[in-house]
Amino acid sequence: MKPITAYDDYSQKIQGDDKIIIKFFADWCPDCTRMNMFIDPILEEYNHVEWYELNRDDVPEAADENDVMGIPSLLVFQNGKKLAHLHSADAKSPESVQEFLKSNI
Repeated sequence: MKPITAYDDYSQKIQGDDKIIIKFFADWCPDCTRMNMFIDPILEEYNHVEWYELNRDDVPEAADENDVMGIPSLLVFQNGKKLAHLHSADAKSPESVQEFLKSNI
């Protein structure tokens, strides 16, 4: 995953014609660490999609405007619009992440 560290970078990335996935996380988040343990095979399976990660503490405006209340959250964007949001409560297993991606990519 490529990091997004500034709001301007985030704003530019979501404008593309292709779908992208942004994982919202925080360094202090234990569920984010748990997701990191199982996400690599999923990244490989969906390597045709650009993946980014955004620390919600570093870019709070992006988290606020997308109603990211819990982390980790996976959001799908295209043409400047949020198309899908996997909230933290539903992002705790590889199966739930894969199900979300199958429905939204």
